[in-house]
Amino acid sequence: MSRHRHRLRVFVLLPLVVAAVGILAYFTVRTTLQIDTLRQQSVLEATLALATEKAVRIDRRLIDQDNVVMAIADPARLDELTERWIPTAQRETPSVRAILVLDETRTVLAFASRASAFSDEEAFRRLLVARIVGDMNLADLPPDELRHLHGEYDSQVYLLAYWQRVHEGRRYLVVARHDIGRIVRETLPMMLDRRESPRDENQSPKLVGTSATSRVNVIDEEGRIIYGPSLGTGEFTVAVRFPTTLYNWRVQVSPLASEEIASRVQNRRLLELAMMTISCVVIVAAAIVILLATEKDRRISALKSEFVANVSHELKTPLALVRMFAEMLQSGRVASPAKQQEYLDIIVREGERLSALIENVLDFARLERGRENYEFAEGEIGEAVKRAVIAYRYRIERQGVRVVLDIAPDLPRTRIDERAIQLAVVNLVDNALKYAPDGKEIIVRARSVDGSVRVDIVDEGPGIPEEDRERIFERFVRLTSARSVSDDSAPPVRGSGIGLALVKHIAESHGGRAWVECSGREAGSTFSFTVPTRQRTARRKFWDERDRSFDPGVHEPTRQTSRHQTAFSGRAKP
Repeated sequence: MSRHRHRLRVFVLLPLVVAAVGILAYFTVRTTLQIDTLRQQSVLEATLALATEKAVRIDRRLIDQDNVVMAIADPARLDELTERWIPTAQRETPSVRAILVLDETRTVLAFASRASAFSDEEAFRRLLVARIVGDMNLADLPPDELRHLHGEYDSQVYLLAYWQRVHEGRRYLVVARHDIGRIVRETLPMMLDRRESPRDENQSPKLVGTSATSRVNVIDEEGRIIYGPSLGTGEFTVAVRFPTTLYNWRVQVSPLASEEIASRVQNRRLLELAMMTISCVVIVAAAIVILLATEKDRRISALKSEFVANVSHELKTPLALVRMFAEMLQSGRVASPAKQQEYLDIIVREGERLSALIENVLDFARLERGRENYEFAEGEIGEAVKRAVIAYRYRIERQGVRVVLDIAPDLPRTRIDERAIQLAVVNLVDNALKYAPDGKEIIVRARSVDGSVRVDIVDEGPGIPEEDRERIFERFVRLTSARSVSDDSAPPVRGSGIGLALVKHIAESHGGRAWVECSGREAGSTFSFTVPTRQRTARRKFWDERDRSFDPGVHEPTRQTSRHQTAFSGRAKP
């Protein structure tokens, strides 16, 4: 039930995490797009504010000069107009070229000009009286209200400031002609190209220094450039009309490298979207890894629980037999010497079995703590293998299985822990006896192959699926379905699940490896491990080699010309 609940939590938690990540990704993408829009809007607003500021500043500059002219052009003192204006004209009204005062009949009563060409001024006077005055809105013009006329006459652009004055009941029209050429040559460069500083009066703080990062020009209604460089029509280019003076012209502003700004915005959007995608993938992957790790921990916990149960059963069985036969001998009810000897043999055999199991558990405990407690010395692996098989003869005899001991002569000596080698052989032989009880023969071979001594234990039991041949050497793993007896009704073979893990650990601690080979599911199995004859590297620890991959076909059997063979069978006596 707890297993089903765990799976239910896993299958519910993962979709919830994916859904949460999807929601987070949606709002992140939407926020990123909104932020990009706000960034672009901020750039446009700053550019528009700069263009407006420059247009207003130029407008104010011209209007300030018009206000000076309004103070000078007094209808009561028309005869003093030239004397009052010319001396201060260059300083106070640098762009004003001429001042004219007309009465209600459009007669020029006073005229003052800074131009040297009289003919040009006379032509302008005639043009003003004949055409330009007619285009001025004089009917609804209140006295002393300043207005401007900006237009083209006879292929020449004019900027005129005009207002009406009332003196002694009569209306007078005052007209100030601005020099367009001087405005383009002097006023526009001075007002558009200046670099702002925090000390500039009436300057918006957010516009300080913006000229240094923008390009500015002035264009007319048809897009022809009046002043400045060509800006094109970029995404961040804005144009603003002059408010009251040069209203047929526009100030156009474009940030420097506007294409670069647009590219940066696009790159930033792509970067943020990529980072968001990577973050979502990492979150989902982390959730999957956590779930897999949780499942693995749960599986290991279950395997450990099964291991404890199996070990308890394995300990209980020999202890019960030892106690039962010992009590029978103690009671004196066994009078036959043959029976007494049989019971003593059983006690000894079960005691050895119990000792072997305890040794396995102790070795496994050292393996779990990451401690290595091997005593290496020069020795012969063939002798160690032979002693292990001879010491295990009681179990072999009881099951009536013939064991063929095939030890090649003159095996090279190497540094080994003899007790550990014997433990590995005993575990493999015990594995063959438990999982191949119907087999008639077990072959134990030792031979020299490619600079190593290879030990093989060949049984006649069922084979092992290829996908399980590496997994079977993991701790707690017992593939009872693949290595079971042929009779499906027989009880499952019990075991601790640590024997093959210990074999692998012992082999790798000696610098070798352990594996299993099967030619088919019904052709038996060959469990093998190797020990190098020369210590190629320092003593290797199990946790450094646990993920080392290998090819089971590297070490192929080699034929020996002469062998030392010993056979143990159920009929032989020790």
